[in-house]
Amino acid sequence: MADSKTKSGNNPEKIADNISELKIKQIEDEVASSYLLVDIGANLTNSKYSRDLDSVVERAKDAGVKKIMVTGASVQCSKEALRLTRLYPGMLYSSAGIHPHDAKTWTDDCYDTIKELASNPECVAIGECGLDFNRNFSPQDVQMEVFEKQVQLACEVGKPLFLHERDAHDDMVRILGKFKDRMPPAVLHCFTGTSAQALKYLEMGLYIGLTGFLWKDKSDDGVRSILEKGLIPLDRLLIETDAPFMYPNVRGSKIPANIKQALSDRSRKNSRKWRIKCLKDINIIRSLCF
Repeated sequence: MADSKTKSGNNPEKIADNISELKIKQIEDEVASSYLLVDIGANLTNSKYSRDLDSVVERAKDAGVKKIMVTGASVQCSKEALRLTRLYPGMLYSSAGIHPHDAKTWTDDCYDTIKELASNPECVAIGECGLDFNRNFSPQDVQMEVFEKQVQLACEVGKPLFLHERDAHDDMVRILGKFKDRMPPAVLHCFTGTSAQALKYLEMGLYIGLTGFLWKDKSDDGVRSILEKGLIPLDRLLIETDAPFMYPNVRGSKIPANIKQALSDRSRKNSRKWRIKCLKDINIIRSLCF
């Protein structure tokens, strides 16, 4: 029995696990005490939060989150996002825009409505806007037209862009390129592309937003590989939960309080180095909007 315990206690893998956990705890404590932790994208207008938003916000505060940007995805959603900022001043901010899924709902009044919403100081970005050629809930030509109008609006009001892109990299680059000399700061929200695509967006001056998707990504050239190669400068890397839609994919836990888990692997056995690296990266992440 004694020999078995001794052998287990000297197990190199077990020792490495313990050391990793101590390092992670040390980094987490440093982040909590010294750095501004911001969730740049949370869909708090979702009906999932209609009954317990107070609890969601308080749990985020307890987890060390200082600010949350509530994503606008339609005119009505953007109005609601702005309303929520008034309930939690200094904690919640909002964006205003039309998601590519809802591009088909665009009317002539939308431009002026979004512009009016963006005139409020609590509204810090235009979006979520962009292109989604994966699901195509709106026709692609309509998506491109509506997206270009919102980029134009962001240039006019001088507020950052909160961008969405799925399977539409080339058209995204083409449309943004039309505004390259006057485009405000922009973040490619919830990036799930390749290293070549990330490098192109960085070359254009964009920020890259990462969610907990990186812990589900199993591709050879996806976001995990991009981080491992150090392709994204840390001052161009932003973090978000995209709550309630992204990992951690556990019912009831998709909330801004999980912003650390969005960059922390839950598999202790297989991904210790990723957890340590990403927690270190939080130290020098800068917020786009605040």
